[in-house]
Amino acid sequence: MTEPAAVLVIGATGTTGSRVVRGLVARGHRVRAASRSGALVPGAQGVRFDWYEHATHAPALDGTDRVYLVPPPACADPASTMLPFLELARASGVRRAVLLSSSAIPAGGPAVGRVHRALPELFEEWAALRPSWFMQNFTGDHAHARSIREEGTIRTATGGGRVAFVDADDIADVAVHALTDARVPGTDLVVTGPAALGYDEVATILSEVGGRTVTHRQLTYEQLRDRLALAMPVEFAAVLAGLDGDIAAGAEDRTTDTVLRVTGRRPRDFRTHVERAAAGAGTRRGPGPARPPRPGA
Repeated sequence: MTEPAAVLVIGATGTTGSRVVRGLVARGHRVRAASRSGALVPGAQGVRFDWYEHATHAPALDGTDRVYLVPPPACADPASTMLPFLELARASGVRRAVLLSSSAIPAGGPAVGRVHRALPELFEEWAALRPSWFMQNFTGDHAHARSIREEGTIRTATGGGRVAFVDADDIADVAVHALTDARVPGTDLVVTGPAALGYDEVATILSEVGGRTVTHRQLTYEQLRDRLALAMPVEFAAVLAGLDGDIAAGAEDRTTDTVLRVTGRRPRDFRTHVERAAAGAGTRRGPGPARPPRPGA
C-alpha cells in the first residue's frame, strides 16, 4: 500500500516551523521536518536541509506534495536561493506551497516579496502568509528579548508607530490550515494580533507582568542599522532598520480578521502571551528566590 504524500516543513525547529510540525502531526499528517541538523522531531521524519547546500534539496523533497517555506535567515536576496528550489519542488511533484513572508513586504517587494510574486506562476495551490511582527520577539531569543532580559530596554527606530503583534501559535495555526484545507487560499494572508500597540505600550505590559521596569529607547535609523550590523550583514541590517521607519510612518497600524476567519478562533492578545511566557519560565526555574521572569519562546 502506498503511503500518502508528506508535507515538507522547512525551518522545522524554528519559531513557526516547530509549531507547524506539531499542528500537522496532531491532525494525522505525515511530515518531513527539515532543518540544517536533520534533528528528530516528535511524530515527524527529520531530514537535513540547508538553503545553501543544493545537495540537500532533492532528498528533502522526496515523497512530498506540499511545502511550508521559511526563507533563509538574515538574507537580503532570498529569491536567488529559493526560486531554483521551488522550480525543483514543482518538478518533483509538489502541488501546494505556503510561504512565510511579512506584513511589511507585499508581492513583488524587496527580499521575500520576489518569491511571493513567483508563487502563482509556479504552483496552482499556494498561499503567502504575511504575519505582523512576532510577540515572541519579546519573549524568545530575538535581540529585543535579550536586551529586555539583560538591560530592561527595547531599542527601536519606530517612533510612536504601532504594530498589531501576533503570536507565533496563531501564525502556525493559519499555516496548517493553508497547507491542509481542501480549499487553498490562493492569495496572501495578512496575519495580525487583535490590537495595534506602540512600543511604549509593549514596555508597559512587560513591566507590569514581569515586575521589572522595561523601557523603550528611541534610536535613529542610522543608530539602529549600525547596531544590527554587529550581528548580521549590513545589507540586511539596513532592511530591518528601514522597516522600523515604515512602522513609524504608520505602515503596521492595522488589524485583520485572518486568524478568526481561517481558524475559527480569535488571536491571542499581547498581555496573555506575556503572562503565558512568564508562567512557563517560572515553571522551568523551579523553586528558588523570586526573580524577574526569564520569558521563553
